Amino acid sequence: MEEDIFVQKLQDQSQKLQECQASHNLGSCMSCESLLECEVRKAYVKAVYESMNKGQEGSFDFN
Repeated sequence: MEEDIFVQKLQDQSQKLQECQASHNLGSCMSCESLLECEVRKAYVKAVYESMNKGQEGSFDFN
């Protein structure tokens, strides 16, 4: 199912982000000096966006 792909990507990226935060002893990306350049965070944000719009450009399905 296509929706499952987006959910799985989000879960994978969420885990990577949490592992990165833990490895830097951070509870949030906001206090990281690499916040704006971080590829792990960028991939997570992209996965969040894709999971919200289910792969359709520019629209969100909040149901």
